[in-house]
Amino acid sequence: MNRVDKINYYLNIAQTVSERGTCLRNNYGSILVKNDEIISTGYTGAPRGRKNCLDLGYCRKCDMPSGKGYDRCRSVHSEQNAMISAARKDMLGATLYLVGINKRTNQYVTDNEPCTFCKRMLINAGIKEVVMRDTKTQYRIEQVQNWIEKDDSLEY
Repeated sequence: MNRVDKINYYLNIAQTVSERGTCLRNNYGSILVKNDEIISTGYTGAPRGRKNCLDLGYCRKCDMPSGKGYDRCRSVHSEQNAMISAARKDMLGATLYLVGINKRTNQYVTDNEPCTFCKRMLINAGIKEVVMRDTKTQYRIEQVQNWIEKDDSLEY
C-alpha cells in the first residue's frame, strides 16, 4: 500500500477547502501549517454577508487578464482568508499550502502563485514558505524570503 507523502496530504486538504470557493473563474484553497498542525484554512469568496459571484451568476473580473482588475473582484483570496483566521504568533515560520482550480476547465491552475497583495501579506505575517500544486502529485515550493530579496514592487 502506498502512502501519500506529507506535502501532498496537505495539498489534498487545501484542494478540498477550495471546493467551498464562490469564484466563477478560479477557486483556490489554502491551509496554514506549523509544526505539522493545521492552523487555519481559507478559500476564495466574497466578504462575509456580501453576495458572491456564484450566487449572483456573474463575475465583473472574468473578462480581465490574469493579474489585472483586482479592484473589480468581489472575492477575498484564499491566502488572505487563511491569514485572517490565524494569529500572527501561529503564522511565524509556518507553511502555506495553495491549490487553484480553474472553474471553466476543472483543471489545476498550474502557474498559480500568490498575487502581489497576498505576497505582501504573507511576508508581513511571517510565513516561511508557500507550496503550490501544479498537478495531482507535483508541486513547487517558494521561500517567502525570495520575495523579500527580489522586491517586485520596484519593477513598476
